[in-house]
Amino acid sequence: MRLFAAVLPPQDIAAELAVEVDRLRRLPGADGLRWTGRPGWHFTLAFYGEVADDLVPALSDRLARAAHRTAPFELALAGGGQFGHGRALWTGASGDVAALRLLADRAESAGRKAGVPMGEHRRYQAHLTLARGREAVDVRPYVELLRAFAGRSWTVTELALVRSNLPRSGVPGEQPRYEAVGRWACGASG
Repeated sequence: MRLFAAVLPPQDIAAELAVEVDRLRRLPGADGLRWTGRPGWHFTLAFYGEVADDLVPALSDRLARAAHRTAPFELALAGGGQFGHGRALWTGASGDVAALRLLADRAESAGRKAGVPMGEHRRYQAHLTLARGREAVDVRPYVELLRAFAGRSWTVTELALVRSNLPRSGVPGEQPRYEAVGRWACGASG
């Protein structure tokens, strides 16, 4: 199954972001972007790709340990940017970003130790993808609006293992479906 570790924003924080995204979607050229649906909003900590079923229990055990070793921390959605010359538009994070980065490192290490082929290590950059470019869309106006965005903070209390079900219908605009297959409390004894 296709898996990744993530921090999922709570519903009230996602609702706040939805208001900002509605503003962005009113900008000229917004229809040239594929907007990520609200159910797909998350901070990916480590992407595992296709994971053999027999590796999932070891990965889950290691993710539980990673969560338990990480105390709950404050985070907020803030600002924004782009990757790949407008190929992806995102909002970032403020608050205890160092704790988020540490949790991402631990989630990546959990995958490696569980035997998941991980590829090369890259320094973690906190981002929640809002849209992807279908064509050459100038996203600078979107990034400019996002610069001023500062959401309310929340306490990150859990790490999630999420299954990504890719679209299979071929219907334009169909989005992946995400399903949390494991959740572990941060800072819990274990």
